Amino acid sequence: MPTQLDTSFSDNTTEWRQGELLEVTITDLSDRGDGVGRAGSRVVFVPDTVTGDRALVRLMHVKPNLAHAKLYKLLEASPHRIRPGCIVADKCGGCQWQHVDYDYQREAKRNQVVQALERIGGFRNIAVDPVLNVSEPLHYRNKSTYPLGSSNTRQVQAGYYQKGTHQIVNLNQCPIQDERLNPLLAEVKQDIQQQGWRIYDEKYHRGQLRHLALRIGQRTGEILLTLITADPDLPNLEEQAQEWLQRYENLVGVSLNVQRDRTNAIFGSETHCIAGQPFLSERFANLTFHIRPDTFFQVHTEQTEALLNIVLEQLNLQGDETFVDAYCGIGTMTLPIAQRVKTAIGLEIQPEAIEQAQQNASLNGIENVRFEVGAVEKVLQSLEIHPDLVMLDPPRKGCNATVLETLRQQKPKQIVYVSCNAATLARDLKLLCADDAYQLIRVQPADFFPQTAHVECAAFLNRVEE
Repeated sequence: MPTQLDTSFSDNTTEWRQGELLEVTITDLSDRGDGVGRAGSRVVFVPDTVTGDRALVRLMHVKPNLAHAKLYKLLEASPHRIRPGCIVADKCGGCQWQHVDYDYQREAKRNQVVQALERIGGFRNIAVDPVLNVSEPLHYRNKSTYPLGSSNTRQVQAGYYQKGTHQIVNLNQCPIQDERLNPLLAEVKQDIQQQGWRIYDEKYHRGQLRHLALRIGQRTGEILLTLITADPDLPNLEEQAQEWLQRYENLVGVSLNVQRDRTNAIFGSETHCIAGQPFLSERFANLTFHIRPDTFFQVHTEQTEALLNIVLEQLNLQGDETFVDAYCGIGTMTLPIAQRVKTAIGLEIQPEAIEQAQQNASLNGIENVRFEVGAVEKVLQSLEIHPDLVMLDPPRKGCNATVLETLRQQKPKQIVYVSCNAATLARDLKLLCADDAYQLIRVQPADFFPQTAHVECAAFLNRVEE
């Protein structure tokens, strides 16, 4: 066994080598969820640790000023360390923080936002509120998509990938998904086994079934089951789908999604309803939404609604505003806000999402809203009106620079920037606030993904009057 390194060395006198053991004290958590320790001026990232742990770690990937390591032995446990609520938490890659007590998870996420705003955005003394609390940090996911695989004995498996690999950790239940989905996860695997449907082999690009997707309306209890396959020719699929509808009282639809491409993208462009209906109904913000298998809808219904309520409270709408929701999806935020303004416009690049947004507006009798398809950076420039209020909710990569420059030219009174990536949020806020065009007045983090390092934020900006 390699000998333990002396942590009192200087960078110039001791060389780190892969495979060696090092004693570190964890002093922080990274935005990827790893514990962060230091030896001299060099940094060590260690998964499965938490601030306050003293641990012996094995160096795995060594660079001149940092290393990635894995936990070898816990020498002294942090007061923030708890027993995970999942029996495979040390193997499964679905969560990073099951071993971290929930209060400290929230503290770490707020700190992640503060550090990004300061280091990347250059902001100081910004009011970053405590992370919105959740009533239950487990059982919250309204959607789970599991890769399928086969064991050495050719038994069908479904679960998340083991950390750092594409090896499936087989699950019969998952403590972060809605508990009402667990029976389907355990039993549908057996049905797939009995039907003899072939499991897809991603290495050789052969076989059929790739993923099992489950989705539930948390307020309605309605469930969708979707099989994602490279080959849609599944014998007896219609009969099996009807049997599932009869077996599960709350199951309202079974669909088949076809993904033939060699890609990590889960869903393909074709989705066919096999039995029942192609959507579930969900209640959100006192509205009814129809949600399809491949629709983007936040996985934490309660936290999404809590963040929406903060937005509405902060905006203090008077009813005469013109509102633009960029990256609007199916209108999740657009429609509740449309009820409180004069005119609402939703922008989205995906035609299928716009179609669903229009249907959801009609479903709820909301007539003062329109939706436009296209890249936000192009459609925003072509609008004939200058909005009073704009909401941005881009993907993790943040906003196109043209979007930010267009907003600086249009000068809406208020901008709300909803983000799932604190780093790109800070970068974009810096551009919006340059030359005192806007003032960042408040940031509200929300915990859409308990047990992971991900944090959602709503940042509120007011135009600086000339």
